[in-house]
Amino acid sequence: MEGRANPEKPAADRPTATVDVLDRVGATASIACAVHCALMPLVVTLLPLIGLSFLADERVEWGLLALSATVGIVSLCLGFRTHRSRRALTLLSVGIGLASVGRILESRHIGPWGVPAVVVGGLIVAGAHLFNQYLCLTCRSCQTH
Repeated sequence: MEGRANPEKPAADRPTATVDVLDRVGATASIACAVHCALMPLVVTLLPLIGLSFLADERVEWGLLALSATVGIVSLCLGFRTHRSRRALTLLSVGIGLASVGRILESRHIGPWGVPAVVVGGLIVAGAHLFNQYLCLTCRSCQTH
């Protein structure tokens, strides 16, 4: 160690690098979920013709939501440990909550608000990831890690 208390970690080992990758994956998954939910009512009749009827399965939709929530929670909690801002976590909570309520409304055929709620919720989750990246880019503590 030659007298250095904290030798510089390689970029792959830095917490912010891990958070950045997770935020990119989470934002992509959230946007994919929002697009999936927005387009599903329009293409549901075409899916069996092209062999993709499994995409209309409720388990796939809950799976996308669970993936989005899991990656979001892990990523934003890692970011929070460094930059200590709850704003991204608040956005994530609102987005996951809205998407979950929308999914329930959609599955039970309650009113016309299910799909819009899921789409907006997915976009808010993606926004939470982007905001977390911004917080890590502008945080002095994150930059020293």
